[in-house]
Amino acid sequence: MAFLRSMWGVLSALGRSGAELCTGCGSRLRSPFSFVYSPKCFSSVVARYPKKPVSSYIRFSQEQLPIFRAQNPDVKTTELIRRIAERWRELPESEKKIYEDAYRADWVVYKEEVNRIEEQLTPCQIMSLKKEMIHKNLRRKLVLKKRVIMLFSQIYVQLAEDDKIRYDNEIKSWEEQMIEVGRKDLLRKV
Repeated sequence: MAFLRSMWGVLSALGRSGAELCTGCGSRLRSPFSFVYSPKCFSSVVARYPKKPVSSYIRFSQEQLPIFRAQNPDVKTTELIRRIAERWRELPESEKKIYEDAYRADWVVYKEEVNRIEEQLTPCQIMSLKKEMIHKNLRRKLVLKKRVIMLFSQIYVQLAEDDKIRYDNEIKSWEEQMIEVGRKDLLRKV
């Protein structure tokens, strides 16, 4: 948000309007305080962005999964992944280095591609990209927060049910003690 405010302030100080900035994509830059609007030029920017390269372990597991599945067709995928993870841990460093070198090479290509794409972006597309990143992070946090709330609510419901059972048992035992003592006047009227 601060980035957007500062960017808008700089543009206002220069005396440029949003229409001047986005002549290439045809969309008008509105106030950066609005998180609802994102220019139509943004969708083409995201489509051109390359995916991050997979890690060395993921690359290894992608190679090994079909092999393990062919050897054990009736075993669940979770068990296969567990076996692949064990094999990765037992793999010598010299063989792991092959996968790590491939990852590093892919990472260099990825960074070059990202830099090439970012050099071609207009200011409107850069702002849209920043806004989309903020939206994406906020959505991810919201989903995680909902999952945590659901988990805790399930835990608290279970704890409440356990407390109710405990309470009922304690009341029954107390009532039995009061009957033994002869204080039936203290019992609940059911």
